[in-house]
Amino acid sequence: MGLKEMPVKRIAISSFVVVAALTASLAGFQIRAQTTDQAWSTFLGGGQTDLQPNRIKIEYAEPEHPQVEPFRDMLIQRRPLEKVQEIFSPLRLPMDLTVRTKECGISNAWYRRPDITICYEYLRDIVEMAPKDMSPEGISPMDAIVGQFLFTAAHETGHAVFDLLDIPLFGRPEDDADQFAAHVLIKIGQQDARRLIEGAAYMYNEYIKNPTVTVRVTAFADVHGAPVQRLYNLLCLAYGENPDAFSDVVDKGYLPKSRAPACKQEWGEVDFAFQKLIYPYIDRKLLNDVLSKSWVPDRNKPPPRMTDVPQSVR
Repeated sequence: MGLKEMPVKRIAISSFVVVAALTASLAGFQIRAQTTDQAWSTFLGGGQTDLQPNRIKIEYAEPEHPQVEPFRDMLIQRRPLEKVQEIFSPLRLPMDLTVRTKECGISNAWYRRPDITICYEYLRDIVEMAPKDMSPEGISPMDAIVGQFLFTAAHETGHAVFDLLDIPLFGRPEDDADQFAAHVLIKIGQQDARRLIEGAAYMYNEYIKNPTVTVRVTAFADVHGAPVQRLYNLLCLAYGENPDAFSDVVDKGYLPKSRAPACKQEWGEVDFAFQKLIYPYIDRKLLNDVLSKSWVPDRNKPPPRMTDVPQSVR
């Protein structure tokens, strides 16, 4: 054996010993392949060890002024927050998320960890803006109220989901929250999708009546999209998901024909993102329970009216 051969043999023997030691140390471990959902959950939220469904809590907060109390009582009787709680119960979140109605002094809704706030003033405006009878477009008062309320609740829940689950966003948060809400309304009850989408779209009714809009340039700096643009985005996603069910929104000009051809792709992108980024955090059994139910009350049932509460509250 030559002197030059010794180092090579030593290296080979050493390498064999290391490999043998690693093999022995791993022998007690069973390697399991992850499912697609598990892999995405690991990638997106591997450090979140306490993801649980049924994290949505609700509260009808006591108003500051006694005259608002009857309006709160009307909401408690109608139970809108209970519906929101059940719809979003399948979400597996790392902490409790409270959806609260309260008196704010302004008409608004927002998310600030760990709470979603929907102001009594905002809900009052939804009720007041709803058509008093069936609208010329075929939207009932109940559809307008339920659709707008659920869209707002889903929009703010979208903000919460992006925050609590560290969901990556490429676009503006407000646009993404709108897309989250549209996806929820379209999917939670296929038989109700049209009524929910049309009801949500009714909030933009006044803008549709005015085909020419003049605004300051700074209006386009708002974190939210322009109202009519948000309407077109909502209708486009609905049409893209089900062109047959929503064909008349194009035929009647509610969605411009120039926008319609791209809607299938727009829906596909949103649905793909939802499948990849949101569904890994959803309890499938609870989701099936949600999808099996109808979330729009019978049209023959009278909607909440401001006449149901004293004049001092209005």
